[in-house]
Amino acid sequence: MAVPKRRQSHSRKNKRRSEWRKIDKPGLVECPQCHELKKSHRACLNCGHYKGKNVM
Repeated sequence: MAVPKRRQSHSRKNKRRSEWRKIDKPGLVECPQCHELKKSHRACLNCGHYKGKNVM
């Protein structure tokens, strides 16, 4: 079984873990049809439009 040769320092461990906290919220845009907030590049869950066409 693989075992590390040396213990990892606190600063090195914390540098690795710091990136985990930087995950952002998804970018929301306004639907041009119903003006509700939706995820970009997705069909609107409220009215079902995507790129000016009704897909749902």
